[in-house]
Amino acid sequence: MTRAVLSIGSNIGDAAAHLQSAVDGLAPHVVAVSHVYRTAPWGGVEQADFLNAVLVVDDDAASCRDWLTRAQALEAAADRVRDVRWGPRTLDVDVVSCTDGDRDVISADPELTLPHPRAHERAFVLLPWLDVEPDAVLAVDGREVPIARLAAEVPDRDGVVRADRELAWGERR
Repeated sequence: MTRAVLSIGSNIGDAAAHLQSAVDGLAPHVVAVSHVYRTAPWGGVEQADFLNAVLVVDDDAASCRDWLTRAQALEAAADRVRDVRWGPRTLDVDVVSCTDGDRDVISADPELTLPHPRAHERAFVLLPWLDVEPDAVLAVDGREVPIARLAAEVPDRDGVVRADRELAWGERR
């Protein structure tokens, strides 16, 4: 069984609907969904604010690579275009971390680097993740660091604000 933490974001079109499409597309596997956050753009490209959330998913039959394949399929279904690095997008789905059974998967594969190499620097990942797994840890430079500590120390946390909306899933439907 693999369990994954996925970061989802959108800032083109109906961003909330794009986030909801990711939740709906993974519905049978969703364990937890964070609050939605409004986030200032990251990476220096002029664009609208993002809506971001974190999903925790698990599937007895999935590998970590399967989560990447599913993420890419969700992006394609939302007509994701990859023109500008860190640019605007209809839907971005990143595999932040993945566990296989009781072990965290570490991967240096350029297509699926785990844990996500910049997750520890991004408040738009850490704050929503904190909503759903407050005791989670993330491997940073070979050390297990509580995400609560990372979230408290990340410099851009003031640019990430809880939005007045939630995504529907499970019993919230």
